[in-house]
Amino acid sequence: MTNKQRTDLIERHIRKHRYSDLRTLATRFGSSLSTVRRALDSLEEKGVVQRHHGGASLIETDEVAQEYDFIARNLRNPDEKFVIASLVAKQIQPGMTVILDGGSTTYAVARLLVDKRLQVITNSLPIASLFSDVGSVETIVIGGTVYNRLGVALGPMCEEFFSQVHADVAVLGGAGITESGIWNHNALIVAAQRKMIQASERCVFALDKSKFGRKALNLTTPFDESFTIITDNKPNVPVTKAISTAKAKLILAKK
Repeated sequence: MTNKQRTDLIERHIRKHRYSDLRTLATRFGSSLSTVRRALDSLEEKGVVQRHHGGASLIETDEVAQEYDFIARNLRNPDEKFVIASLVAKQIQPGMTVILDGGSTTYAVARLLVDKRLQVITNSLPIASLFSDVGSVETIVIGGTVYNRLGVALGPMCEEFFSQVHADVAVLGGAGITESGIWNHNALIVAAQRKMIQASERCVFALDKSKFGRKALNLTTPFDESFTIITDNKPNVPVTKAISTAKAKLILAKK
């Protein structure tokens, strides 16, 4: 196989799956990690992929996801998002019913779930689009008022739907985390997330260190023993103590 043939196959794989890690590509195409890295470097130069720690994702210039501001947020701290998303994805087992919110880190998690047999409930249009051609995932899209800038459906219809369903786990993001709990910047998002929490047996919050010590417009929820907070750095002592006091779980993702 020539280098060009290998690079073309890797490009085709990433266009199909939107994301792949180095080891998966190396195993699939019988190549060394260094060979895969060179192929990804070439694809990055062409503007096809964006490199992350341990892998690469498709630059979605022609996908529904590009319409939303959250994609711009998705380009911030990409390495941290990937490390956190990888650990969150390991919390989700085949056969589960999973709620996914519309955050950019949750979208990174969704990219890593495309090969698992799951039932996904989401109010995120980009996540619904991501799973639309994946046969292993049954996707339930929540109704409501679509906020194009955010790429999500929100409002009373959305909240009513979540009050009528049950999930094994919800994967949620947030705008900030303090000793009081998890915060978000939009009252409608907060209302929807509260319903997601109530509908789920347990919740996994994916929050990078840039959210530490930040308050936003609304407190989404205090910590609870059903929560797992996955982040890329240890929070300050008051936050760590509050998580421990609530009997929630804190997991640090390592690069």
